[in-house]
Amino acid sequence: MNVEVFTLCDAATDQRGKLNILGTFDLICSEQVPIQHPACAVALRVRFSKLEEGEYSIKLTFTNADGQMLIPPMGGDFPIQMAPEALSQARNMVFNFQVLEFPEFGDYSINLHINKTLIDSLPLYIRQVPEPLPPSMS
Repeated sequence: MNVEVFTLCDAATDQRGKLNILGTFDLICSEQVPIQHPACAVALRVRFSKLEEGEYSIKLTFTNADGQMLIPPMGGDFPIQMAPEALSQARNMVFNFQVLEFPEFGDYSINLHINKTLIDSLPLYIRQVPEPLPPSMS
């Protein structure tokens, strides 16, 4: 199994095996918390070899720096079955998120588990930007 793409982005689609990704990022800035991010997606493309045919389960978790879950895990089960002449098969997956709330500034992680094993993690940094200075009164 090889993870070819694992990214947080503004939007993603899978169109008949073609993975389309728009606006990948790892940083959200705000003047104050809590922050509500309106929408985003996690795009994933995993390649399996012929020897890896079988049933798989996938789970994504969003956690803070202490490992506490931000939202309930997302995922499900899927089969990998190949035609006799195939040497490998790629599976695209898109997970859409609406109104993610970040209660505090800090470091967050998006964690990819396949068959209950942590495969990879993406960082997501939530940072404070200084408030703009008021216009000078001269």
